[in-house]
Amino acid sequence: MSTIKQSVGRQSSKVYRRRRFVVGLGLLAVLVILFLIIVRPGASKGDAATSKSPAAALTESAAPTDAASTIPETATAVDGAACDPSAVEVAAITDATNYAADALPQLSLGLTNIGTTDCVINAGNARQVFTVMSGTDVYWTSTDCQTNPIDAQVTLKPGVAMPLATPIAWDRTRSAVDTCEAATRTAVPAGGASYYLHVTVDGIKAATPALMILN
Repeated sequence: MSTIKQSVGRQSSKVYRRRRFVVGLGLLAVLVILFLIIVRPGASKGDAATSKSPAAALTESAAPTDAASTIPETATAVDGAACDPSAVEVAAITDATNYAADALPQLSLGLTNIGTTDCVINAGNARQVFTVMSGTDVYWTSTDCQTNPIDAQVTLKPGVAMPLATPIAWDRTRSAVDTCEAATRTAVPAGGASYYLHVTVDGIKAATPALMILN
């Protein structure tokens, strides 16, 4: 019994073109998959929306409702041991020395780590005290009528000055815990009277008070 084999011969050009088209589609699909794996469209947008700098996160989460005192604006993520009081320099700061009769002094502070390593300090308004004195007389204290005090642990970098985020406007009146309504307070003497701003942060006092002359 014999078997007859038929010669296949050369196929038509349409068959070859169809095969090349199928192979090309396969390669294209592989390239698209690799592109999606490497690029991950939308990932950078999502990461940017959900990630914030440590300073921004702390400022937003710890933002106080009382405008009388605020946390430092350059606060960083907590990292390091507690600050040695001798390694922290606190500065009492005002926006001027002489004030016209209608000008309200803007009170502020600065923190500087004069040590050699990062350290952590509680710089929240719960640990800030601004005191206005003339001689030995206390005229105004920021904590007399403070509301919603907060704690804010922040890191101080060596040699970096950390300013207060928002200055405190002193209304040139005497303060007391029983005179929190502005209408019940009395104006302090002016006409060239001298006052001094004393500042304490986390129990650390400013070495030098800031002079204010009220006209």
